[in-house]
Amino acid sequence: MAERPLSNQEVARIFSDIADLLDIKGENRYRIMAYRRAAETIENLGRDLYTYWQEGHLQELPHIGQAIAEKIDEIFRTGRLGYLERLEAEYPRQLIELLRVPDLGPRRVRTLYERLGITTIEELEKAAREGRLRDLPGFGPKVEENILRALETVRRQKDRVLLSVAWEQASALLEALRATAGSALVRAEMAGSLRRRRATIGDIDLLAASPVPEQVIEVFCRLPQVAEVLLAGSTKASVQLHTGQQADLRVVEPRRWGTALQYFTGSKAHNIHLRELALEKGFSLSEYSLKREDGTEILCAEEEEVYQRLGLRWIPPELREDAGEIEAALEDSLPKLVRLEEIRGDLHMHTTWSDGRLSVEQMVQAARAHGYEYIVITDHSPGLGIVGGLDVERLQKQRAEILTVNAKYDDITVLQGAEVEIRADGTLAYPDEVLALLDVVIASLHTGLRQPREQVTKRLLAAIHNPHVHIVGHPTGRLLLRREGADLDMEAILKAAAETGTALEINASPERLDLDPVYVRQALEMGCLLVVNTDAHHADDLDNMRYGVWQARRGWAEAEDILNTRPLEALLAYFRGDGG
Repeated sequence: MAERPLSNQEVARIFSDIADLLDIKGENRYRIMAYRRAAETIENLGRDLYTYWQEGHLQELPHIGQAIAEKIDEIFRTGRLGYLERLEAEYPRQLIELLRVPDLGPRRVRTLYERLGITTIEELEKAAREGRLRDLPGFGPKVEENILRALETVRRQKDRVLLSVAWEQASALLEALRATAGSALVRAEMAGSLRRRRATIGDIDLLAASPVPEQVIEVFCRLPQVAEVLLAGSTKASVQLHTGQQADLRVVEPRRWGTALQYFTGSKAHNIHLRELALEKGFSLSEYSLKREDGTEILCAEEEEVYQRLGLRWIPPELREDAGEIEAALEDSLPKLVRLEEIRGDLHMHTTWSDGRLSVEQMVQAARAHGYEYIVITDHSPGLGIVGGLDVERLQKQRAEILTVNAKYDDITVLQGAEVEIRADGTLAYPDEVLALLDVVIASLHTGLRQPREQVTKRLLAAIHNPHVHIVGHPTGRLLLRREGADLDMEAILKAAAETGTALEINASPERLDLDPVYVRQALEMGCLLVVNTDAHHADDLDNMRYGVWQARRGWAEAEDILNTRPLEALLAYFRGDGG
């Protein structure tokens, strides 16, 4: 057995690295995804994986089958994994660092290694500055230029994680803290950018209320998720988790909870504006209290009291960016933000007909478990190569299967759609006569995202003006922390979408969350219709709807702004072109 059992983070990294190396090698997509899902399971475990191994319960965990369990067994018995070592003999593990560079996918990483022997970020930057990339197959001067720009993005985003990752980690910490601290803990919640539901998160901020803060701090530092205690004081602790994330806990008196929660939620700009408003009303505002000019304190046990004392309605955390929310609260004109329970269906999901993991019926059953009234199956059109897009003959066969499945259930309606590729020349991957046969058409950009602004905008505008296109999927094509979106003229895109009635998707995949809330708000101001979809490739992905709804809320969206809050008949009317 290894001298020290590897942490969850270390084991998850092994399987994540295997997936990345297989991707660089060009292996089967489903094999790659098996390792990725195993890594995600391990990374988000609330207990030590080593304990599951000792108890013989590995295969009870999601996405941990016999083959993965055997590899975990080898890791804990020997401290190494022969399979990974054999992969590394073909493609050095250092190459994985290159995958963090936006637009530098597995195929290009393989080319860099095989043609130039590049294995590190430093070697990549040197080669790009020397002009040695432009002559490689699949590169060129523009790609070389984009890589140099992308390296700056990598530096900026180095210590951030996706909202979904931080949310799961914070939820597990709070659950464990509540279960362990007992009566010493009065309440505990997320704070900071996590409570505001930003798309990417730095450190995890938590806030607790307790009459015995030292006791709560002590419990927090002993939680099984904690790998190392970085700081532990009487009211604050900073720890590093097994996942590598830093988590900070502050503990306040219960009677000061309201002001503390408001302060530590932020944003900084929102708090500055709120303090200025407090001064105008004769108060000073801090994390501890509202203080009168004579020095006496007003303690707020609830956050709503803080805003009420300042003459404001309570402002939802998602809006707290000093983007007009304080003015709206003063005028009693805050939006009635869309809620997750108002979503009636998911209009973008994939099955085994293209690159999904489950059959049509399995996805239907998962949607029924979510209480949805309707869903749209939107497998890929031809043109993306690796996803096995549907030609016309396969579309017809899929239609027959959808009709069969539809006939089995009377509590959900299943529509046939497609996610249709917008080609590099601006045409769609299906001709109009095929698009006309589909219930729902989503047009999406996946390739050519680095085209000049005028060219890539023209492509998207052509799709928006096609009368058969109902929705534009993940409009900018961004992948958070990995790839910036296309350089689109968003004003022109939003104007065209408003004029044609084409809905713009807020893609709820945690890796996308596209549209960005800035554009969500701008879209609403210009009269656009929005839709929140998960782009699910597995039943588990349907749970991501909450992340999309949160981004809609950050963009000030109400239920009436979101297409899939409508009942079925109103939805169908929209698709027929006779509904607003």
